[in-house]
Amino acid sequence: MTAVVPVTGLGESLARLIRSEALSASTIEVARREVVYGCLDRDRSIYLVEQGQVKAIVPSREGKECLLSIHTVGDVFGELCLVGRGRTETVTAMTPVVLRRMSAAKVLAAMSDAGLREEFVRYMAGRMFEQQQLIAGLVTEDSEYRLAAVLLHLGRKLGRRDAHLLRIGEKITQEELAAMVGTTRSRVGFFLKRFRNAGLVDRSRDCFMVVHEPALRAFMADGYRVRPLAGHTMAA
Repeated sequence: MTAVVPVTGLGESLARLIRSEALSASTIEVARREVVYGCLDRDRSIYLVEQGQVKAIVPSREGKECLLSIHTVGDVFGELCLVGRGRTETVTAMTPVVLRRMSAAKVLAAMSDAGLREEFVRYMAGRMFEQQQLIAGLVTEDSEYRLAAVLLHLGRKLGRRDAHLLRIGEKITQEELAAMVGTTRSRVGFFLKRFRNAGLVDRSRDCFMVVHEPALRAFMADGYRVRPLAGHTMAA
């Protein structure tokens, strides 16, 4: 599963339109673990994250969950309301969040006036590519590789870069990682222990997880063969 570069250009453009008052948006605050909108809701809004993190989950009939994505500051979500059907996912706050909520119709009108239709198409194409890669990974790669790819993606999207390290501040539970990878919590725990022993990831006093980007990337490219890291120090 190939790591995907986060698509943030649309969020920046929408924020600029809101600041210039070319696009009206309300501000909502959502507490941790509260639902922004639920599966089958008829919500016709598009959201921009100003503070915090949310996760999008699709539940199964058996009660299992597939974690589709995590959205953070500058990200846009909820755009599938443009299809005109009820929501297919549930979005929940992982941390206290501040969101800008915009009418989908007003977003389209504002984007047309500002000549941003092409950018919106690029954004949607990027989201489609990300989902395509996710599906391909679930079918063609084993769960250890998928976990490595997810950690690399999350590190690049959510982490603070410190030379070759990516420091993820907010906690992501093993249950949430398992839902993203498509495996069990116990398997995620087993793989994380293996990754820590190999120096691919680590814990730190100032963040939830430290990802050693070059080592994790090499681990994936080399078919899960761990390269020795001479004198590496990860946790601060």
